[in-house]
Amino acid sequence: MGYKTDIEIAQECELKDIREIAAKFGLKEEDLELYGKYKAKLDYNLLNTTKGSGNKAKLILTTAINPTPAGEGKSTTTVGVADALSLLGKNTAVALREPSLGPVFGVKGGAAGGGYAQVVPMEDINLHFTGDFHAIGAANNLLAAMVDNHIYQGNELDIDPRRITWHRAVDMNDRQLRNAVDGLGGTSQGYVREDHWDITVASEVMAVFCLATSITDLKERLARIVIGYSRSKKPITAGDLHAEGAMAALLKDALKPNLVQTLEGTPAFVHGGPFANIAHGCNSVLATKMAMHFADYVVTEAGFGADLGAEKFMDIKCRLAGLKPDAVIIVATIKALKYNGGVPKADVQKPNLEALEKGLPNLLKHVENIKNVFGIPAVVALNKFVTDTPEEIALVEKKCAELGVNVKLSEVWEFGGKGGIELAKEVVKLCEEPSELHYAYELDQPIEEKIECIAKKVYGADGVDFTDAAKKEIKNLTALGYDNIPVCMAKTQYSLTDNEKILGRPTGFRITVRDITLSAGAGFIVALTGSIMKMPGLPKVPAAEKIDVDESGKITGLF
Repeated sequence: MGYKTDIEIAQECELKDIREIAAKFGLKEEDLELYGKYKAKLDYNLLNTTKGSGNKAKLILTTAINPTPAGEGKSTTTVGVADALSLLGKNTAVALREPSLGPVFGVKGGAAGGGYAQVVPMEDINLHFTGDFHAIGAANNLLAAMVDNHIYQGNELDIDPRRITWHRAVDMNDRQLRNAVDGLGGTSQGYVREDHWDITVASEVMAVFCLATSITDLKERLARIVIGYSRSKKPITAGDLHAEGAMAALLKDALKPNLVQTLEGTPAFVHGGPFANIAHGCNSVLATKMAMHFADYVVTEAGFGADLGAEKFMDIKCRLAGLKPDAVIIVATIKALKYNGGVPKADVQKPNLEALEKGLPNLLKHVENIKNVFGIPAVVALNKFVTDTPEEIALVEKKCAELGVNVKLSEVWEFGGKGGIELAKEVVKLCEEPSELHYAYELDQPIEEKIECIAKKVYGADGVDFTDAAKKEIKNLTALGYDNIPVCMAKTQYSLTDNEKILGRPTGFRITVRDITLSAGAGFIVALTGSIMKMPGLPKVPAAEKIDVDESGKITGLF
């Protein structure tokens, strides 16, 4: 078949009315809040009704090797497997994150799947969608405004302007805003201070939003957000500023999960979107539970490689939400594995068994982590390309078989659900295997030990080095009683190490934690490593330069 762009495929699809999609779950129009013909929100209170199966679904997590410029196809596989399960007669739903405008206009492009395995309407999902991210940004910035206003109006809480930890947010890659000085212009314009912006998906409000289980839980989490410290070093919270009610009011409608569909009509919940390299990288708990309430099989994904997204899915999301995956799909491509083996991107299509063997350990490390660290059965989904040789495929199968894991070829990008039937059958089989979820660390371990457990068990590091700033903040957070919560590692997605240039499965390395920050509302501590930052920048040629819209409203240039 002639290959078309993702947006061309999506625009040629004849979408079903969203009411028809919802009817697959026994839902009627009165159960939906319609956003046009093809999008709807579902009230979270539906989780308390007898409609649906009641969270008895099998939960399948899709993860991947460390991402490379050669590509892996994690979202595409997630959607394609769900469509394959639907073709097998299973009552299936997808649960995905919403794309951030930063990557859409930056370098990565959209995040709605690809080829013939997409969620649609693709343009809406990749752009404003139902306005959730705008609401999250508004709630974040309301709190920021209330912090500075409190200082301006007399500072009753004695907030130390030098120790404000709360940042403003915008859902755009804008390096110019990483560090700034605001409040300029005289005494009536505010208090002059150093300020910072994060991309919205790195905001703690996003993490809170994605981990909240109800409006009440949302307000309680928002109230616990620490915005900074007083001059006497006491933590000041959003609750101290009485901001949580107004913030929750801004998020009230956004908190309702979004229902859309795949190209083949499988229901898809697309909701929330924290990055996995700087946040916990999973769609909202409410969307996952909603999907599990109405479907028998739910396919979800966690961001980037398994060392980031899958680890956080297990150690943060599953732990805090009481979830457990029944099976894990680990996505890889032969091209990406050869890139891990030292082959330049321009040459990854050429047969090269030697480079493939050198790159395979990256995949095998992720397989070992899922099976041996977390205790969940797994299958490797090998996204097939026409350049893959039988010998290369056989080598991947042989190495994975030595770890007791099967490899199934995936051709969902080209053929949709039909291209994932064998993979879906393997997933169904794995879901019936007994398993018990293990965490990489225990909550009662000291902060340093938790970080070391992740680094040693999941990354394969020899140990962890902490800067003086990190040691100081660990001591501070421990004294304040924040030591018994999970750790969210902020680390490059491109390597098992904290150096993005080190590929494959390195040994003999250490992880350096340069700083520690607290996300008390989300309920975790963030450990910052390497040069990772919470506000990306645009590349030399941003994707935005290729995006356009014509007089009929048709959008072009989205991947």
